Amino acid sequence: MSDSLPAAGESRTELIRGPAGLIEASIAGPRLPLANPGYALICHPHPLLGGALSNKVVYTLASCAQKAGLYALRFNFRGVGRSEGVHDEGRGETDDVVFLAEWLRERLPAGPLVLMGFSFGAWVSTNAAVRLAPHAQVSIAPPFAKYFDHLPKPARPPCPWLVVHSTDDDVVEYEATRTMLDSYDPPPQLVSFEGAGHFFHGRLNDLSDTVLPFLQTQLAS
Repeated sequence: MSDSLPAAGESRTELIRGPAGLIEASIAGPRLPLANPGYALICHPHPLLGGALSNKVVYTLASCAQKAGLYALRFNFRGVGRSEGVHDEGRGETDDVVFLAEWLRERLPAGPLVLMGFSFGAWVSTNAAVRLAPHAQVSIAPPFAKYFDHLPKPARPPCPWLVVHSTDDDVVEYEATRTMLDSYDPPPQLVSFEGAGHFFHGRLNDLSDTVLPFLQTQLAS
């Protein structure tokens, strides 16, 4: 494991020693070098349903982060790919997000943190936000009412928060998500897609066109 981060526009895969063993991570530098770059941590869908750091929505979020001038770290949850440990129903996965964010903070102490996630990863990254106080939060199709009825509702991230969800999502019910989001004070910014399903097939460019301006606005403030 290297203590340095990739140069601008470069990427590499690392095995990082985490709370439950090695964590397989892909780290990419920003597209353009900045004096004080920030960093984004991107979480993938449910590990027991095929989710991995290679997911195309996760990759799109990482690309948006790089274009906005951030380092982007995607990683495999416990038991996925070369990551060690076993699935912990979101609890240990949240601990791993906090650990990796602190790992990045040691290397970029002056940079802002952005937490991002898709589906299961959206819940985990939102749950970690209260412990990390990110600069901004991005949640794609967050499954607040699907996998986590046995766990407390996550606190609202203490930062600007963008949620993107398709009205015809066939995995995570849109109305259940909207009801949960409306219970937060203030509610996050919700951008509703039509015809994108859960996995945004054929709509990744539209997703990027939504997320990138949000990141650019928050990082400029």
